[in-house]
Amino acid sequence: MILAAGRGSRMGHLTDHTPKPLLRLHGKYLIEYAIESFLRSDIREIVINVSYLQDQIKEALGNGEKFNVKIFYSEEDEALETGGGIFKALPLLGDDPFIVLSADVISDFQLLDLPKNPDGLAHIVLVDNPPFHSVGDFSLHGNQVSLALPTPYTYSNVGVYRKELFVNCRPGKFRLGDLLKKAVQEGQITGEYFSGNWHNIGTENQLVELCAKEIST
Repeated sequence: MILAAGRGSRMGHLTDHTPKPLLRLHGKYLIEYAIESFLRSDIREIVINVSYLQDQIKEALGNGEKFNVKIFYSEEDEALETGGGIFKALPLLGDDPFIVLSADVISDFQLLDLPKNPDGLAHIVLVDNPPFHSVGDFSLHGNQVSLALPTPYTYSNVGVYRKELFVNCRPGKFRLGDLLKKAVQEGQITGEYFSGNWHNIGTENQLVELCAKEIST
């Protein structure tokens, strides 16, 4: 699944008339990088949740044929945050563990390295705390994700999840991060540290800076 429903308000005027996933970086839509990550792992069926200016996204990507994938859309009348969006899309995701990426994250992490069947409710990829999130999210002890201080790692928005993680959830807005932290406290989340190239494009300045650099995917 690719998370693509939010407006991306921190991008300023760039998203006034264009949904954030369709902003361009080196000639590609941001969301194309996530699609290509799936393709490199031979994953060809992708669910994308859409809300803000969703018709533009559906028109640009279509059924996925032009990218050699099959795209299914989970439509949201209003953006349901990351957790609520995944929960709404569960009927499209099936019963097996599924990978979730964000449309605004670009990385050369290889999705084939993710476990197909995580030991707990999810397995997430962690990166060093970036300057915009210096407090971090988690610590890591072996492959067990923890909230114990200090928290030198940030959730990269890359992970594989079991639908059971959402068993007590209800329709509506909620954040995936809140759900993960609860499951971490219960010892249900494993993870790994990734030191490769990872870019979270949250602001116009971050996009401009990345446009001036070569990127590895």
